[in-house]
Amino acid sequence: MWKTVNEQISQAMHFEFKHTFKRQLRSPNQDKLFHISDNNHHYFVKVAHHNDLERFENEAYNLKLLTQESVFMVPDCITTGNSIEFSFIVLEWLELDKQPHNNWQLMGEHLATLHQKHTQAMFGFDQDNFIGVTTQPNRWHKKWNIFFAEERIGWQLQLLEEKGIKLVDQQHFIDFIKDMLHSHSVKPSLLHGDFWRGNMGFINNVPSLFDPACYYGDRECDIAMSELFAPLPDAFYTAYNSHYPLQLGYQQRKQIYQLYPILNHANIFAGHYLTEAKQQIDFLLK
Repeated sequence: MWKTVNEQISQAMHFEFKHTFKRQLRSPNQDKLFHISDNNHHYFVKVAHHNDLERFENEAYNLKLLTQESVFMVPDCITTGNSIEFSFIVLEWLELDKQPHNNWQLMGEHLATLHQKHTQAMFGFDQDNFIGVTTQPNRWHKKWNIFFAEERIGWQLQLLEEKGIKLVDQQHFIDFIKDMLHSHSVKPSLLHGDFWRGNMGFINNVPSLFDPACYYGDRECDIAMSELFAPLPDAFYTAYNSHYPLQLGYQQRKQIYQLYPILNHANIFAGHYLTEAKQQIDFLLK
């Protein structure tokens, strides 16, 4: 596989590349992550099963869109490809800051700037993509409440039921989510889609994003996800709200929006996330 990786980098960059250094990095999922270099040129490589090429191609498209539409520092995709056994994506290597002087205020301002663009009239995306390793359907919808109820919550519940896990009556709960969001007025924003601390960082104190799951939806979904697993520093939320204040009722909608990543974790990891998903559903239905 590594011969193929070297050849494709060489072809994409128009110079001969052959890595002389390879270091495996920690990974949050089953993908294998590597830092490779030839001493002068450094790249980040994700490796997965042969059948995962579509997921990597989606990631490349999402990264390109974020580069075009935002002021975040986003890694360029060098190439994607596969061998008989593996698929891979090669990204520009960005050295993240290790010091705690990170500019969370600027992170909030940058996200608000992205969310303030309303170039789409509908909710969805040009293609289905992935959140983590889970397929994320993105059929276009005119109404936000229908999109989120069907394409997000309903989809995750269906995946669980296909595994023999039923947390709630699916159709009843989809209708419940539609009703809960019915009166919420939303303009579609381009979302990162998987906006949590593990998918962001700083390079020379400049905010950076990676591992996107982009679609056009309610900006509150990015904010809600940022508060779920490891909330960001207060400076981020203060800066965001000063540039693009959240609407009344966000605290209630946050519980709905956070259910989506919880369900996704339940589908990927099972375990205590199944319990957490059930508790969140029961809380919403009270």
